[in-house]
Amino acid sequence: MTDAETVLSLLRENARYSTADLARQTGLSEAEVEAAIEDLEESGVVRGYQAIVDTDRLEHERVRASVELNVTLDRETGYDDIAQRLAKFPQVQGLRLVSGDFDFAMDVEGDSMSEVSHFVSEKVAPVPEITQTVTHYVMETYKDGGVEFGDGDEDDRLSVSP
Repeated sequence: MTDAETVLSLLRENARYSTADLARQTGLSEAEVEAAIEDLEESGVVRGYQAIVDTDRLEHERVRASVELNVTLDRETGYDDIAQRLAKFPQVQGLRLVSGDFDFAMDVEGDSMSEVSHFVSEKVAPVPEITQTVTHYVMETYKDGGVEFGDGDEDDRLSVSP
């Protein structure tokens, strides 16, 4: 594993590690860690750093939905063209081209179910190449970004009654 891959692995575990923490864990100097991070960022491997938020614990909970999109392509329009158009909307938190029964999986956030619904029906569905949308509202999140959510109770034992 290269120095950059080692640093990347630790950053994926916790992006808040300091340069000193990373140097201590990898055996590299702080200058080598900084150079590895700079290379990862400049090459586009690392695109940003974000906090993983349990929105259920916020005072104002956001509504999240996963939207399946089917498209029909023509000679002038490809998947990348559609993706570029959709990714520009601030409501779109994630967008992936997928295999299976639909073409794109899109993660959407809004302040209400009505806002999410209107976004899909007024901004997404009218895109000429989009032939079908199916919206699934997120009811509960158990794990996100590799982090398990829960109530903090670590007792995973099942109840047994005689």
